[in-house]
Amino acid sequence: MGGWKQGQVAWEEYRETVRAAREQVRKAKALTEISLARDVKNNKKSFYRHVSDKRRTRENVGPLRNETGDLVTQDTEKAEVPNDFFASVFTGKCLSHPAQVTEGRDWENAEPPTVGEDQV
Repeated sequence: MGGWKQGQVAWEEYRETVRAAREQVRKAKALTEISLARDVKNNKKSFYRHVSDKRRTRENVGPLRNETGDLVTQDTEKAEVPNDFFASVFTGKCLSHPAQVTEGRDWENAEPPTVGEDQV
């Protein structure tokens, strides 16, 4: 499928081929699941193997880039990247798009709600 990179196939043809292949894969999966569901009484082993395969989780997370743009490959570091991002969002470090508040509302002069440590 990398033929378009060498200029052998036009981009549109490449995309159409990808769409057709994706559609065929979806149809094949649907037919497989329908036949498994239909034959579950006669072939329980295949059905439960399929269910077991679907329940498996993927444990591999690809390399990520941290705040400074460095590539992070260690599992513990990869776990920290989204944590750091969301922590920065909630602590106000990332203020490239400040919130816009409409003026003239009754609640503007009211006391802001307080959240206790036990509620967090």
